Amino acid sequence: MSKIAEEYKKRRRNLMHQMVEGSIAIIPGAQEVIRSRDTHYPFRQDSNLAYLTGFPEPEALAVLIPGRSQGEFIVFCRDKDRSREIWDGFRAGPDGAQSEYGADDAFPISDMDDILPGLIEGREKVYYSMGSHPDFDSKLLNWINHIRAQSRAGISPPGEIIDPEHMIHEMRVIKTTTELGVMRKAGKISAAAHKMAMQFCKPGMFEYQLQALIEHEFADKGADAPAYSSIVGSGDNACILHYIENRAVMKDGDLVLIDAGCEYQGYAADITRTFPVNGTFSDEQRAIYEIVLEAQAVAIDACRIGNTYNRPHDDSLRVIVEGLRGLKLLQGTTDEIIEKRSYTDFYMHRVGHWLGMDVHDAGDYKVDGADSNWREFESGMVTTVEPGIYIHADNKKVPAKWRGIGIRIEDDIALRKPGPENMTAAVPSQISEIEYLMKA
Repeated sequence: MSKIAEEYKKRRRNLMHQMVEGSIAIIPGAQEVIRSRDTHYPFRQDSNLAYLTGFPEPEALAVLIPGRSQGEFIVFCRDKDRSREIWDGFRAGPDGAQSEYGADDAFPISDMDDILPGLIEGREKVYYSMGSHPDFDSKLLNWINHIRAQSRAGISPPGEIIDPEHMIHEMRVIKTTTELGVMRKAGKISAAAHKMAMQFCKPGMFEYQLQALIEHEFADKGADAPAYSSIVGSGDNACILHYIENRAVMKDGDLVLIDAGCEYQGYAADITRTFPVNGTFSDEQRAIYEIVLEAQAVAIDACRIGNTYNRPHDDSLRVIVEGLRGLKLLQGTTDEIIEKRSYTDFYMHRVGHWLGMDVHDAGDYKVDGADSNWREFESGMVTTVEPGIYIHADNKKVPAKWRGIGIRIEDDIALRKPGPENMTAAVPSQISEIEYLMKA
């Protein structure tokens, strides 16, 4: 068995170990989504199914039955069909699901209605995420109701449906050595793309030209796809947090903010850099940038095992507030500004989020749902650290020389026992390094 196949097997065993005796877990995959008429959006597998099985095809379903003598891991998938493969590409089929993906049993998805209800019969609990797959919800409820209608014949229906997402997501939030290796590769590819964008950027280019350059580098180095819609925002556009139009001309004297990362073997990278279109920071740009850079440095340093998840945000927020006070863009004491949240005119998001198979990855940030009960960092977690300052062009509270400056700096940080590991540090973030790279 290959190393990655053994990894998937361990994940399934971990999940089944958490399930109660006499239960069944049903994990549907993603479906193809029509873009227009007979064309589809690029397919991406449901992250939970991919995490547990690695099975890459649409119309797939994983079933886990702890203790089943005939095999605990069952896959339903598209049957082999030579005519469809000519049009749409290779299908593993049930035989491939067993030989290539480790299924103990595998059946055509077209046989699901005949086989799956029998697997559900007599199970005390069903682990399934109601609401995540509406079409499948109705199928499952119909099967259970049909089983319930036969209770006088001694056939017992499940007594409870339990959402397994919390269990799976808590598994996903702690990355294994194998996962961290894949994420480092995603970070390496993404970092190279950002450096290339710095080297080729010049006034008069369109934002989409930098986007094309970055995404070409992703593909050229073997990435699956961009992990999310790339943001290339110059001038005032850098102050729009989720700006994705990327159609404007980049002007001499403006900054450009690029938030882009690739997905590699199912795992995302997420990097943001902000740099001057002409290669040289103005005095005002430099002043704001240095505040954000210091805020990122203290936040990264706070990403240590045992600290709470909120610690990096709180530490970086204090740096930003004190920096803006020093430039007289905020008035009052640091504590007053934080308490009144008057800093949100300039900084309106949190400092980071979990990263993994999804760019905003699975996993709780708080314990027991309490607002103040932030969870502690553990080895194997990966978080972004991305403080920013955004001074909108229409912010009349500040002098005109500051308006239109939007800066964010983001890296991907793995929690390790020696200390935080910056997996995307290959992209320059110091002003001197950025200016040198752009001039070179």
